[in-house]
Amino acid sequence: MQIEDVKQILEEKLEGCEVFPEGEGCNFQVTVVGDVFEGLRPVKKQQMVYACLADQIADGSIHALTIRTFTRAQWAEQN
Repeated sequence: MQIEDVKQILEEKLEGCEVFPEGEGCNFQVTVVGDVFEGLRPVKKQQMVYACLADQIADGSIHALTIRTFTRAQWAEQN
């Protein structure tokens, strides 16, 4: 699995989000920024991202996934 593949899958399935992936092989870290996370608990945010990559996790293309999520306002504060 390539970084570009992870980015493409998440951006297609999480409409309006920006995705900043890192990693290689089957271990990835993703930062996802979008207003779809507004008002959600951290667990729900993680579940949304995992659901997008469920097939890749199930087939072993992704073994480890670290997720960071931000709304656009939170992201602006971070940067």
